[in-house]
Amino acid sequence: MSRLTITASTPLCLLQDAGRFGVRHLGVTQGGAADGCSMSWANWLLGNALDATVIEITLGGFALVAEEACCLALAGADLGAQIDGQPLAPWRSFKLAKGQTLQLTQPLLGARAYLAAPGGFAAPKVLGSSATVVREELGGLDGMGRPLAKGATLNYDGHPGQMREVPRQHQPDLRSNEPLDLVLGAQIGQFSGQSLFDVFNTAWTLDSRADRMGIRLLGKTLAYQGLPMISEGIPLGAVQVPSDGQPIVLLNDRQTIGGYPRLGALTPLALARLAQRLPGEQLRLRPVVQEVAHREHVDYLHRLLNR
Repeated sequence: MSRLTITASTPLCLLQDAGRFGVRHLGVTQGGAADGCSMSWANWLLGNALDATVIEITLGGFALVAEEACCLALAGADLGAQIDGQPLAPWRSFKLAKGQTLQLTQPLLGARAYLAAPGGFAAPKVLGSSATVVREELGGLDGMGRPLAKGATLNYDGHPGQMREVPRQHQPDLRSNEPLDLVLGAQIGQFSGQSLFDVFNTAWTLDSRADRMGIRLLGKTLAYQGLPMISEGIPLGAVQVPSDGQPIVLLNDRQTIGGYPRLGALTPLALARLAQRLPGEQLRLRPVVQEVAHREHVDYLHRLLNR
């Protein structure tokens, strides 16, 4: 069992995996990595299962020291990573000698980085997952949903990873301004015509009121004209519109049911891109049908699994 010791952390640094499934009927949310694509690439770099437990580091402020020589991997945002003060680019595996320090400082491009270790970080499975959900006190190092803290020890027990890099053509372009794909939902036809035009033809600004439950979009006021709704299950990426007319994209730690009308849901790849956006940035939405979204996601997974 190899060890790493955390020397700096924030409440936004969490152990995550693919999340909990089959438990929403119990009122338990999914959790899991906000950018599932970057999590999968970090694990791929070391030959891990794509859903092995990783560290999700949001906005930086994280550091650890190697207790033994090791090989780790980093994917996702460029958070100014350094090894003993020397820059380290993401999307690659790398080596730490005993006593060396890895530090992630602040966002240079993107918001969330994912750090993987051979075999995945050791953590108890709670309802089938080690994903940290602070609100529900589930997952994490002790199973109680706590963020990673300074002084904590991280263990892993996998074979040393090989040195490799995600091919540039497969690295997500975190600078891209391409619209985010939205699979149209059941209530889409009950918004006013002007609202439907505004949704897909104007820019939306990411509000600072954002966390792992959801991100509020600021822009045109949308008008729902349908009948009041009965609460129903909420999928990952659902875009609901509360009474103030400002959409909210629901993320991994969302509530399990809700009664606000929904425009639809972002595709998994669009969600991964959204997870790398910072407050104040702008985005646009693009309507797609479910079959197209499914095909694009399957094609992405096929490329990842066959690299």
